[in-house]
Amino acid sequence: MYNLIDLPDAIPLFPLPGALLLPRGTLPLHIFEPRYLQMIEDCLKTPERLIGMILPREHGEEAELAPIGCAGRLTGFSETEDGRYLITLTGVSRFRLMGARDGFTPYVVGEVDWEEFAGDLRGPEHDAGLERESFFRILSRFFEANGMETDWDSLEDAEDELLINSLSMLMPLSPEDKQALLETPNLTVRRETLLTLIDFALRSGDGEESLQ
Repeated sequence: MYNLIDLPDAIPLFPLPGALLLPRGTLPLHIFEPRYLQMIEDCLKTPERLIGMILPREHGEEAELAPIGCAGRLTGFSETEDGRYLITLTGVSRFRLMGARDGFTPYVVGEVDWEEFAGDLRGPEHDAGLERESFFRILSRFFEANGMETDWDSLEDAEDELLINSLSMLMPLSPEDKQALLETPNLTVRRETLLTLIDFALRSGDGEESLQ
């Protein structure tokens, strides 16, 4: 378990479109670009082994980094015969990006502030308003409409946070939608936001489906 005092003021950043990490979630990644191979090697030398996952945002011909990301601890690592890395990050806490610097390393290093998201360090959240029967009914319609399959038994047995955060990370949503899920203040609002996004997707699909 981390405390705010344990978290560094600067961490390496990995901007990756569509990749969402949430606290206590796990994110497998395939690393092959030389600059990010170097990032992993540098990360392994630090006591915290933290990497900041952050979504890039396109503005015309330029890209900028989103204001909020999530740091993950490098908890899994293997190397392929041709020098690529297969890693797993486990989410620790969200952060607000205060500034970014490059030049000293081939990858970007972010100056970050954790205080706004101190609650991420307190342990798993619960969603008292989650009505599982209706939630899974809605989710099933979305999966069917998109030709998706899943292990429903595992989903139904999952604790609130694991269920909602895993779906938020894995659902086929736009980067903007995933950023909105990342920035929600708590698990209940994240579940409500996720349902709103599913509702919009179902309505867009055939003009009639809704959550009502």
